[in-house]
Amino acid sequence: MKTTRCESRPGICILACLVFLVCFPLAGPEADAGEVLEKIKTPGSCPTGLTWDSGSPWVTDRKTDMIYRLDSEGNIAASFKSPGFHPAGLTWDGSHLWNVDKTEKMLYRINPATGDTVRAFESPASSPEGLAWDGTYLWLVERRKGKLLQISPEDGTTITEIPAPSRYVQGLTFDGTYLWAVDRVTDQIYMLTPDEGTVVLIMDAPGPYPRGLAWDGESLWCADYQDNFIYRLEIPDARHYKKTDEKIEYVEYTHELRNYGPDTVRSLDIYLAVPGQRDNQEILEGPVFSPEPQEFLVDRWGQKVARFHFDNLEAPGAAKVTFKARVKLSTIRYYIFPEKVKPLSDIPPDIQKLYCGDLDKYMLDDPFITAKVKELAEKETNPYWIARRLYDYVISAVEYEMVGGWNVAPMVLKRGTGSCSEYTFSLIALCRAAGVPARYVGSVVIRGEDASLDEAFHRWVEIYLPGYGWVPFDANAGDRALPAEQAAGIGEVENRFLITTEGGGASEYLEWGYNSGQSYTCSGRCKVHLENIGEWRPAEPAPAEGK
Repeated sequence: MKTTRCESRPGICILACLVFLVCFPLAGPEADAGEVLEKIKTPGSCPTGLTWDSGSPWVTDRKTDMIYRLDSEGNIAASFKSPGFHPAGLTWDGSHLWNVDKTEKMLYRINPATGDTVRAFESPASSPEGLAWDGTYLWLVERRKGKLLQISPEDGTTITEIPAPSRYVQGLTFDGTYLWAVDRVTDQIYMLTPDEGTVVLIMDAPGPYPRGLAWDGESLWCADYQDNFIYRLEIPDARHYKKTDEKIEYVEYTHELRNYGPDTVRSLDIYLAVPGQRDNQEILEGPVFSPEPQEFLVDRWGQKVARFHFDNLEAPGAAKVTFKARVKLSTIRYYIFPEKVKPLSDIPPDIQKLYCGDLDKYMLDDPFITAKVKELAEKETNPYWIARRLYDYVISAVEYEMVGGWNVAPMVLKRGTGSCSEYTFSLIALCRAAGVPARYVGSVVIRGEDASLDEAFHRWVEIYLPGYGWVPFDANAGDRALPAEQAAGIGEVENRFLITTEGGGASEYLEWGYNSGQSYTCSGRCKVHLENIGEWRPAEPAPAEGK
């Protein structure tokens, strides 16, 4: 996976913000979305195209140059030679098969009873791969140019084209609403809209070299070129998520304030956010604080913090506080189906009130914000698509750059550059102005190796989608070129983030920061420097009791 760009403020490493709010947590019971429900062996060793007809699959094989029909047990029910010598994509139009040949660069309509070609024309794609039928038109992968082409079944005339979700799409199918595409390099399956090519769902492929895709009316099937199986996959329902790549780590977070004087810091309060349990993280031990905090507090967003107090910090001198914890982290992916998101009217009033309000970083009434929301989301009624239009806009409008400070949303959007916090403030402002609740989370990050040091940290947006709950929308992470990379910022959190804070804006204790914060008074002249560090090292699981 790509590395998320993050930030640190000049002279002050970022703090981080807010809440363990017990409000409709995303996803109900854990489930293995995309789980293999059954598999059948392919008749040849190089399966490519796959389609479905009346209760049984058809599959092409590149090595034998054959097209096979299989029965429910995987036995060959019928077979015939393919029209060309490199059969690739395969689809069913309700009465006939269609096959695209990668070498001949031809499309063939085939009588399934006889194997005879009844229509043939040149492929409009120079590097054709997968093939699908949407009820009226064919869809064809143009791999070299990174396009999906909707073409006429009469002569191959291109009707429209959309971007391919990734670079190495080889399989394609249509479920009546969405296109599905599979990439042989990323080993992922993408569900995307046929009008714009927007990727709305990502699943892991079941095998090491996925090629063909088919839809049987209820389930998705995937043919694998390497292990020679055809897999039937579970389609996740509205509340499923999947956790992978679990690991256990020790983390130590330090907040230190140094007074270089020449005068005295009379009073100092340091606040550490207290991390809690989430779908993707489990606090196994701790957090253990050093020194012991004076008290624990809860801010306006429900975020728990530990408060540490110091008096008369003379120069040169330092006040340092830490927490240590043993944590289990997982990569988590939520599966969001837009049509299953409930209307805005189903948002609980307390969430609407708390997370649609204005604050000085957002400026919801700014003419630029209101005009942009009207332009992008006025015609949308589904909360997912409102948020998605705004997310896509932030990706297109902002380029990552540390320019100092955390500026207000309209300035960031007009300027076109920002840090991860400024991406976050901008998306929150747009969503709230559109009536969709939005908050942010902040984290300590594993940087590369599991034994690593973090001084930059990261924050992103969570958007409340009725029927699902809080869903991650990380526009900074999604600011990439390909549709699948952009979609990866939605609904996914990697196993390198310990989320310490949740919240909606300025906190009494953390202010606009996250992870930690401080407030102090100074007698005379005090040169103060802040340092925040997250230290990581891998931990073995605790031994079983009695061993």
